[in-house]
Amino acid sequence: MVRVPLNEQERQRGELLGQALREARGARSMVEIAAASGISTETLRKIEKGRIPTPAFFTVAAVADAVGLSLDELRKDVAATLEAQQRMSA
Repeated sequence: MVRVPLNEQERQRGELLGQALREARGARSMVEIAAASGISTETLRKIEKGRIPTPAFFTVAAVADAVGLSLDELRKDVAATLEAQQRMSA
């Protein structure tokens, strides 16, 4: 199976997703949130840095739950930031 390369908007959305999850984590440690999510610390680090721009749905759901963020709230935050960035660059 050949994976189609991501376009700039998809990469940007992944970075914003990671940023939103990182902000929601606050002062809690990456190790604590990774353990609560059932993923490795390295995977969480990559998501937060945008190095995994399209993490699996259940991974995102687990991390969002661990940081106390609803999926709807997460989607709205990412979409609003993406729209604001696009307006600024236009």
